[in-house]
Amino acid sequence: MFSPGLFFTAAGVGLAVAAPVGPMGMLCIRRTLTDGPRAGLAIGFGIAGGDAFYGLIAALGLVSVSQFMLAYDKPLHIVAGLFLLYLGIRTMLQKVPADNGNNGGNGNNGSNGEGKLAGIGHAGAVKAFASALLLTLTNPQTIIMFAALFTTLAPRGPFSSSVALTTVLGVFCGSIAWWCFLVTAVSLARHAIGHKLRVVIDRIAGFALAAFGVAEVRRAI
Repeated sequence: MFSPGLFFTAAGVGLAVAAPVGPMGMLCIRRTLTDGPRAGLAIGFGIAGGDAFYGLIAALGLVSVSQFMLAYDKPLHIVAGLFLLYLGIRTMLQKVPADNGNNGGNGNNGSNGEGKLAGIGHAGAVKAFASALLLTLTNPQTIIMFAALFTTLAPRGPFSSSVALTTVLGVFCGSIAWWCFLVTAVSLARHAIGHKLRVVIDRIAGFALAAFGVAEVRRAI
């Protein structure tokens, strides 16, 4: 049976887990700045989807899946680290497009910049979603976090499937709420940020992603 109290408590936890700025937050901010809100939201939904998947595993007690993921903890962290390192290096080397608002004197450049920003279509959004989902799934330690979460949130008595699904849904909604807020805030600020500042932010984001990637690889070694 659906429990509103449990749902909102789980949503608060999902919001608190998503809010700290880490590699995925940097990736979401960077993609929103360069490719627009659709790309940022795709990243957010990918992250929330990965969290919900691990939350469902922990909630339903799928021990075999959990043990498999934890057994390959180090290889998964290496894969995630190398992917983050690749994203960071690519971000630092990639040219940041300009837009019309920041390049009024050069209509051609402005038009090209806007075209690229608006060019994130369905395929690009799916690719962004998939990359964020895979990055989130390469962190099997999330299972441990959600196992502790469900132990804390679960009401006394049998832990039914309805309780598990309510908790997972709450965590997912709380996480999505944060990513929607972040993407909206960055999108609004994006029009007020000059091209030079966006280049600086992009380079900082690339360096941060690369640093997170190196940290992930060192963590697995």
